Amino acid sequence: MAAGTCPAAKRPQLCDPLIEPGEPAPEFTLPNHKGEQVSLSDFRGRKLMLVFYPSDFSPVCSDQLSIYQEVLGQIEEAGVELLGISVDSSWTHNAFRKQLGLDIPLLADFHPKGDVTRKYGAYIDDFGTGNRSLVLIDEEGIVRWVYESPSVVEIPGANLIFDALAESGAA
Repeated sequence: MAAGTCPAAKRPQLCDPLIEPGEPAPEFTLPNHKGEQVSLSDFRGRKLMLVFYPSDFSPVCSDQLSIYQEVLGQIEEAGVELLGISVDSSWTHNAFRKQLGLDIPLLADFHPKGDVTRKYGAYIDDFGTGNRSLVLIDEEGIVRWVYESPSVVEIPGANLIFDALAESGAA
């Protein structure tokens, strides 16, 4: 399924399309798992993969982020930083990272709930969470590649990240 498509059964209420490659990535500032403010502009000059996911501690989200943790070194060797974003709070992110042994920074799109996730077109209004979506941003802040899972229970595998990096020349 192409990025930005919206199966009615999966996203029945709000169906903003996922941001498109070539568009400037919307600026944001969100607290991380330590409560420290992190902005998109902090990554200017570096490639960044945003990982939107529904919620901490769910079995599928735990599996998804554990998979990414396993290949984090390879992603970083390719010159790309990974950031997870969900509507959970910083406190929840902190506990989730500890439980899974994650090094991946997690950002809290908690208040106003889902504001950044909506700007990227990854928010599912009926569920009150983000969809599983990946957004690769280049050194200049331009979106270069996107992927939207056709279902909140379908994990975008690490192979998709590596394919995106190869396609963008990062791998």
